[in-house]
Amino acid sequence: MAATGLARGLGGALIFSLPMLMTMEMWWLGFYLDRFRLVLLLILNIPLLTLLSHQAGFEETSEWRDDLRDAATAYGIGIVSSTLVLTGFGIITVGMPLDEIVGKIAIQSVPASIGALLGRSQLGGGKAKLPQGSEEEAYGGELLLMAVGALFLGLNVAPTEEMILISYKMTEWHAIAIIAVSILLMHGFVYALEFKGESPLYPDTPWWSAFLRFTVVGYAIAALVSLYVLWTFGRTEDVSLSQILMSVTVLGFPTSIGAAAARLIL
Repeated sequence: MAATGLARGLGGALIFSLPMLMTMEMWWLGFYLDRFRLVLLLILNIPLLTLLSHQAGFEETSEWRDDLRDAATAYGIGIVSSTLVLTGFGIITVGMPLDEIVGKIAIQSVPASIGALLGRSQLGGGKAKLPQGSEEEAYGGELLLMAVGALFLGLNVAPTEEMILISYKMTEWHAIAIIAVSILLMHGFVYALEFKGESPLYPDTPWWSAFLRFTVVGYAIAALVSLYVLWTFGRTEDVSLSQILMSVTVLGFPTSIGAAAARLIL
């Protein structure tokens, strides 16, 4: 793999993960987060990285083995960059328990590895391809990219106390308004405003078809990703169902934007 591609990957890892690398809540999560949930997050990140590699990897690939190799490389870059930054900030030290060091690096390696793969398209290494194959395969690829975008932005916001505070201050009417605004922005982002990188739609496609197949389904994906991230970070424990739904609604605002902008970012 070219050194330029690795350098872009390292740059992307730093650019996209620095907000989380400098967030105290993320440091604490690496210390107390349930290890089963952390390992599950690390495992689930592998197919997401593989998909990103297929769309915007370090180099053009023709086989999934190459995409898996790129995913492993991105994970390595994420681990190295997280270790260097956390060490430089004094967040991990030699005297810390090994479990705490590994936990802090592991949780930061997820957004850093995503940023490493995004670095190629963002830093001049190329542009992502639209999902190829049959219409069903292309549609599935778009939905998976939405999940990646939702997860990426969700990881930035979910650990913060402000997100929980907002959910407690909201009323049911606030929640309804946020859901409506999220869906409208999501639809406008990708289709009505016709940003570059939008999903290809036939000229005679009715607006409601695109709205149902992409916007509504995309918001559902963003909501599920929000629920998963909240569960991973322990935000759903000893909390009422209504409060969980409020938290999902709040987190669903940035994750829906991330889902809609996934194709634009890549």
